[in-house]
Amino acid sequence: MNRARRKLLLLAVTVAVPVVHAQFPGFGKKKQEDPTRTVKGQVMDENEEGIRGIVQLKNLRTQETKSFHTNDNGNYQFQGLDLNIDYELRALAEGHQSKTRTVSSFDSRTELIYNFELKASN
Repeated sequence: MNRARRKLLLLAVTVAVPVVHAQFPGFGKKKQEDPTRTVKGQVMDENEEGIRGIVQLKNLRTQETKSFHTNDNGNYQFQGLDLNIDYELRALAEGHQSKTRTVSSFDSRTELIYNFELKASN
C-alpha cells in the first residue's frame, strides 16, 4: 500500500508541474530587472578642453544629491538611474557653475549624454 501511495504521489507531481508552468509562465524563473538609465558626459572649459570638476545629480523625488568627481579629461558617469524619476544635473569647476539640466522621466532613452562647457566670467 505504501508503494501505491508513492506511485500516486509521483504521478500527481509529474502532472501538476507542467500545468503550473503552463498557467504561470514566469513560475520558477528569475525576475528580470527593470531597465535603468545612464547619464554621462564631459565637463569642458571655454576652449572645449576636458577639465576636472564635480557633477551633481539631484533626485527630484527625494531631493537627494549625488556628486561625481570627473577624471582628468572631465568625464563623468551616473549609472542605475530610475527611468521613472526626474533628475537635475549641473557641473562645478574652478569656481564656475553650469546651468542646471533636467533629465526627464518622459525621456525613454536609457543612455543620455550631457556635456557641460564652463566659461570664465569677466
